[in-house]
Amino acid sequence: MPEATNDVVWAWIGTGSPWTLLWLWLALINLVTFLVFGFDKLKAKYKEKHEGARRVPEKTLFLLAALGGSVGALLGMRVWRHKTLHRSFRIGIPLILAVQILIPAGLWLYWNVVR
Repeated sequence: MPEATNDVVWAWIGTGSPWTLLWLWLALINLVTFLVFGFDKLKAKYKEKHEGARRVPEKTLFLLAALGGSVGALLGMRVWRHKTLHRSFRIGIPLILAVQILIPAGLWLYWNVVR
């Protein structure tokens, strides 16, 4: 039985549809971004006790959000209560998400309505 399930999943992925690949990318990048926010929060707590703990650079957190993980970043901020006091994150992450929604929506409107 598990083999049949795996075959269905690989057949679905193997279609090579751009939409399939996009959804897979978005699921993966959002999961990774969410987990990285949690990892950085853990490191932040650890660093309070130990000076040698290395943190995830803020540039990396923003890059993950910009690569499609903005929903994961927002969830990570809320669930882990991480970076919520930083103005750059409170404004920047929702702004990245808005751009990621508005640009495709604008292109769709232009392509299907205006044109």
